[in-house]
Amino acid sequence: MKNILIIGGSSGIGLALVDLLSQEHRVFVASRTAERLTGKNCTHLPFDAATDTLDASVLPELHGFVYCPGSINLRPFKGLKPETFQADFDLNVLGAVKALQAVGKNLGANGQASVVFYSTVAVQTGMPFHASVAAAKGALEGLTRSLAAEWAPKIRVNCIAPSLVNTPLADKFLNNEAKMEKASERHPMQRVGTPQEIAEATAFLLSDKSGWMTGQILTIDGGIGTLKT
Repeated sequence: MKNILIIGGSSGIGLALVDLLSQEHRVFVASRTAERLTGKNCTHLPFDAATDTLDASVLPELHGFVYCPGSINLRPFKGLKPETFQADFDLNVLGAVKALQAVGKNLGANGQASVVFYSTVAVQTGMPFHASVAAAKGALEGLTRSLAAEWAPKIRVNCIAPSLVNTPLADKFLNNEAKMEKASERHPMQRVGTPQEIAEATAFLLSDKSGWMTGQILTIDGGIGTLKT
């Protein structure tokens, strides 16, 4: 049994990950809300990644760390204010940095550990209106590789880059049948992703089955980033 900390695990991919991992591991969820965690086999820590400092003293040795908070600000570049770029960077990158630094002594204290971040397919595949989020997530991918090199072989660091996933964060793009159909048609697999699919990939990266894998950006995007159909 491993001790795994999920930052932002109260909805979407994070919540799906809680459901999956809590079957076999001891799961800690640091998030703003806990309503959807009721009845689930996990320990909740009140925490806002944008404003709070994580109290690592209440945590045991950690074998896994997952940072889920993210943003989807899709607008033309001319309509993006510098403050939007800053807010996306603060949440997606600095939030991850601060949380990781807070649990530095807990992570892999007596053995191996695995860290997982989430990026977007829009970093490696240029997409219009993604300037702010792609810039922030691109920095996160750089952080992934840098930390993987610095912390090897003790701590592995990988990142998952999905396309559109049916989560509360993406609701405004998928909240009616027409939007869902349009989004699905853009992908060669003719559908958007599910939180459970991304959770399964995350669980693999946290497990010993991926023990020879670090510094990687794992793209899970229904084929949109590489295929033309």
